[in-house]
Amino acid sequence: MRLSLRTQVGIVGAGPAGLMLSHLLHRQGIDSVVVEARSRQYVEDRVRAGVLEQDTADLMVQTGVGAGCNARG
Repeated sequence: MRLSLRTQVGIVGAGPAGLMLSHLLHRQGIDSVVVEARSRQYVEDRVRAGVLEQDTADLMVQTGVGAGCNARG
């Protein structure tokens, strides 16, 4: 079976940047597909180390995806 899908943007990698880009595009009505080599469960469960710049944290809160950052911040 072959699945055919049309989209405006393809994003490689379901890391923080890829998922945020997909979310921002969706809010603007732009279709996108995120392609990731690992399973959805792996992506959701993995712990990401690092520091978020304040502007990035603010953007996450403003667009409705910052609850986890605020809870674990």
